[in-house]
Amino acid sequence: MKILLTGGTGFIGSQLVKELVLSGHELIILSRNKHENKNSITFIPWESEILKQAVNSVDVVINLAGESIVKRWTEEQKELVYKSRIETTGLIVRAINSSTKKPKKLINASAIGFYGNRNDEILTEDSNVGSGFLANTCRDWENEAKKANTEVVLLRVGLVLGKEGGALKKMLLPFKMGIGGPLGSGNQYMSWISLHDMVSLIKFAAENEKVAGILNATSPNPVTNKEFSNILGKVFNRPAFMPVPDIALKMLFGEMASLLLEGQRVMPKRALEYGFQFKYPALEDTLRV
Repeated sequence: MKILLTGGTGFIGSQLVKELVLSGHELIILSRNKHENKNSITFIPWESEILKQAVNSVDVVINLAGESIVKRWTEEQKELVYKSRIETTGLIVRAINSSTKKPKKLINASAIGFYGNRNDEILTEDSNVGSGFLANTCRDWENEAKKANTEVVLLRVGLVLGKEGGALKKMLLPFKMGIGGPLGSGNQYMSWISLHDMVSLIKFAAENEKVAGILNATSPNPVTNKEFSNILGKVFNRPAFMPVPDIALKMLFGEMASLLLEGQRVMPKRALEYGFQFKYPALEDTLRV
């Protein structure tokens, strides 16, 4: 299968590229930087005409592009987060809709931020959109992807855990310094997924024609922040008893602190219904990999 991929050099994308190539797929990767082409991998620039030509030749498009949300949310940063998702997705959708040979499927990233802060409410793909900046961004992001005249899969991605980078690398620092602990009350739910299962779920969606619509990309076992901190401390043999008060996080991160202090208890109902099997459904096993 021939696949067009954005975000192919990022934390998730770089691992996805390895797995897709190992499975015998041919990749075209959109990148704003120059890279040397390799066997089965061709890099192309972000230019609309080149993109249109590439879309004509592929079976599946996977869009993982988007500015990081783990930064202080100034008005400029919020605009960048929003535009990087909506405009990039719009460019891809227009290329698909104007192509003479449409890909069979668009797999587009979204996030569990779609649900907003819902405390301990159990959330599935059938749950309504929440409120707030991230919920509004995810809603508009998904609506942009839905304009594509082909099958669309929307991946509502949770906290992706892998030792190579991502959020876990940043979260480990205070624990290594002996000052790790729950954030705020610690009662907020964290819906996470191992990097391995994240990549496997994308590959599963690409390779299975029946998979369509919304998929929550989260483990079936979300945990509270307090539980997460305790397990993290146990696995890395570090103390986890120093809570970080709400006010400190708000001073450090401003509005972005809501990401850390509010939560979603998200279940991957549809992935399980499709028969996807998680290799690392338990947090402790994931952190020990």
